[in-house]
Amino acid sequence: MSLEAWVTLSIVGLLFAALVRNLAPPDLLFLAASTVLAIIGIITPAEAFAGFSNTGMLTVATLFVVVAGLRETGVLDFIGHHVLGRAKSERGVLARLAAVVLPLSAFLNNTPIVAMFVPVVMDWSRRNQVSPSRLLIPLSYLAILGGTCTLIGTSTNLVINGLMIENGLPGMHLFEIGMIGLPYALIGIAYLFLGGLVLLPERKELLEQLRESRREYLAEMQVQPGCRLIGQTIEQGGLRQLPGLFLIEIDRDGQILAPVGPDDVIKTNDKLVFTGIVSSIIELEKIPRLVPIADPDYEVSPRKQRKRRLCEAVISENSPLIGKTIRDADFRATYGAAVVAVHRSGKRVEKKIGDIALRTGDTLLLQTQTHFLRAYRHDPAFYLVSDVDDWRPIRLDRAWIAILLFVCLIVLMTTGLVPIVLSATLTAVLMVALGCISSGDAHRSVEWQVLITIAAAFGVGTALQNSGAATAIATTLVESTREWGPIAAIAVIYILGSIMTELITNNAAAVLMFPFCLETARLYGVNPRPFLIALILSASASFMTPIGYQTNMMVYGPGGYRFSDFLRIGTPLNLLLGIVAVCLIPCIWSF
Repeated sequence: MSLEAWVTLSIVGLLFAALVRNLAPPDLLFLAASTVLAIIGIITPAEAFAGFSNTGMLTVATLFVVVAGLRETGVLDFIGHHVLGRAKSERGVLARLAAVVLPLSAFLNNTPIVAMFVPVVMDWSRRNQVSPSRLLIPLSYLAILGGTCTLIGTSTNLVINGLMIENGLPGMHLFEIGMIGLPYALIGIAYLFLGGLVLLPERKELLEQLRESRREYLAEMQVQPGCRLIGQTIEQGGLRQLPGLFLIEIDRDGQILAPVGPDDVIKTNDKLVFTGIVSSIIELEKIPRLVPIADPDYEVSPRKQRKRRLCEAVISENSPLIGKTIRDADFRATYGAAVVAVHRSGKRVEKKIGDIALRTGDTLLLQTQTHFLRAYRHDPAFYLVSDVDDWRPIRLDRAWIAILLFVCLIVLMTTGLVPIVLSATLTAVLMVALGCISSGDAHRSVEWQVLITIAAAFGVGTALQNSGAATAIATTLVESTREWGPIAAIAVIYILGSIMTELITNNAAAVLMFPFCLETARLYGVNPRPFLIALILSASASFMTPIGYQTNMMVYGPGGYRFSDFLRIGTPLNLLLGIVAVCLIPCIWSF
């Protein structure tokens, strides 16, 4: 190899070691590596930063906004909280997750999908006395497997597709990767059902922590005219499906209906008394025209609600509110806030919520104006005032627009009438313009670190090509596998890609391996597409460690997992899917 090749490999080696040892954020490390390679002349400055204009990277950026629009309008939340339904067993939950998470992650970014389902799974686990460690790894794996079914299923697919186009190869159509991704995913699901549930750990200590951390609020809500619940049974209205929520009674013109059955019909002006954890109370608060009785002036307009927040406030021992009922305290006039629910030291408060006399230590769930936290953080009336992180104003009035825009996006991508990057950008712009998401939330929804890592990795990949390092390594690969032919080379590429994605990031592994795939195909004199398909699958096959894929990290803490859990469950799955890929790819894409 030339001196330039050795220098490039040395820099890539140092980069790899720094990523594994987590010495700095991935985006900073890749930017540093690309900059150094440009300074010493192996790549030009234009090549170092060309990734920032890559169509695949730009598509990933705009899809972040599209998914955020679906989340902000409540579309994803609605799907998430109606999935588990009446599931009573681990296998039942796994089947329902597979039926919904897999197709969702085929068309949407994996991260918000897993973020949406983690609390749903946690609540189901708490209610059914099942350790969430039995379900959260399968949730992450299902999201990963779903991403292999379409071109837009994961950013890795889009990045490699962008590289293919830049190198003069025909791009993939929306469902091309699905020819291997679908059987690949189905076999992965079969593994989770047959072997995964046997290997999954059961962290009893985590289940005990969940029981202890449960803090239930009492909420009394009135069904106002125009509420979607009117005329529906409790079951139809979804009030039995909200995790961690119990409908205690219905007050209908002074007549108390208790216990409440699933077939009881909800009527106008019914007063519903609930007890539940904060996340379930939040879900109630999102239902239009279902308002807290303690505040008759509660904001019901979607436009006004978007200007408000949810806060928790603890009554202090010196508070002037002590001894006053919630109705007499007049929170609207005094604090510009509305009482949504009350928590009192884990005890059930028997009175109507408006008649509750406040005591020291009572926790109030308040709907407030945006400045409330800043204005009352140090008020002696409260021990503590904090935002409810899980709450955000839902733009329910824009849900149908978000769904329509997403359907149009899928149609445009499927038909190919408009390039993918343009159709995704147009959809993102319309999400903002039509009020599905604010421009500020759109900016915040973009995962800039992911995008910078992808863009900077292109420069490193170009350096491997320019220096001849990719050719030298590919030559060695071809020589070592020549006896068995290109299929053996596909197996080696899959193994290398899978190992690299476990240790660094999936996108970085894909970009770094891309030039090796091209050179291997050139030296064999065959079509590079089978090698690139193997790379796409292997870069997404991050099952053996929590650090290789973001969704694995998202379930790592909540599931109480150990590093070894991923090795024990993921290693057989990686081997099984590797065999599937190596066997099927040559049958679908000829050399």
